[in-house]
Amino acid sequence: MFATQSDNVKRRMVVGVGSALVDILSHENDQFLEKIGAVKGGMKYVDKEFIERTLSLTSQKPTVVPGGSACNTVIGIGRLGGRARFVGKSGSGVMGNLIETDLKHNNVEPSLLKSSSPTGRVLTIITPDAERSMLTYLGASSEATPDEITDRHFKHAAIVHIEGYLVFNKDLMYATLHAAKSAGALVSLDLASFTVVEASKAHLKKMVSDFVDILIANEEEALAFTGYSDEIKAVEKLSEESDIAVLKIGERGSFIAKSGNIIKIEPKGTGTAVDTTGAGDLWASGFLFGLVNGYPLEKCGELGSACGYEVCQVVGTNIPDEGWQRIKKLVEE
Repeated sequence: MFATQSDNVKRRMVVGVGSALVDILSHENDQFLEKIGAVKGGMKYVDKEFIERTLSLTSQKPTVVPGGSACNTVIGIGRLGGRARFVGKSGSGVMGNLIETDLKHNNVEPSLLKSSSPTGRVLTIITPDAERSMLTYLGASSEATPDEITDRHFKHAAIVHIEGYLVFNKDLMYATLHAAKSAGALVSLDLASFTVVEASKAHLKKMVSDFVDILIANEEEALAFTGYSDEIKAVEKLSEESDIAVLKIGERGSFIAKSGNIIKIEPKGTGTAVDTTGAGDLWASGFLFGLVNGYPLEKCGELGSACGYEVCQVVGTNIPDEGWQRIKKLVEE
């Protein structure tokens, strides 16, 4: 599956590349979303002052945790006992230190580029239906440049997992894709948000066709990318663009397509979602952990489903120890 290693290191490393961000989570209603102009279920770029003004309007004290899509995914892999590294750019202040400390605490190797600018942050508004709507200030993370991406970032990588948000920095995205392929790694891309796909569909499709081995999308992202609302047609179309295609359909499970075969993955757990923040990111954690360890695709999907379910039972993306213990039982079977 992966390139031969001259140094005899068996590749099981997953390297996540994306924005080094801090998540700020607040529970509000749909009227609040309308008031601040957020896109329900989507993502909108804003400046730091907009986030501060919005926070002054919230009805309760928010929760602050390290975040970012690819960062969440590799933290999940680290918690599963896998080898993981994160590449991104953060500020050098308190929030930047928070990200680095959290990565190490969760068994992830930090490979952080540093900036004098503030660390980026995402204000996520969680509505009563557990949907999350994001307001993103990229801060230092937007300052990463192509020349800062080097071969050392992908040493021993089996899979390089890239968040779709990176597509807005096209030069950085291409530098990452070329470096990942040069290192002999497979490329995994999470489409991230339907707003990302809609804003950059043309060159996103070319990137996928030329570089991506594993393409991950939810229903809204798949519709924006393929034009199909029918699940089977959508995942078939996604699989025409990559070796492995994943379509996540929320509480109904997911589909995995490879070589013309489609596998339906049933959902794990029956509890009502408290917060869907990070559900897709953690689904990718279980799935990619399974892939680099050589598990069958169905088993990879089951692990993804279990991780996605457990993170929906808490606010934020930090699955508690008892949740990870339940997930690890699947690994041990």
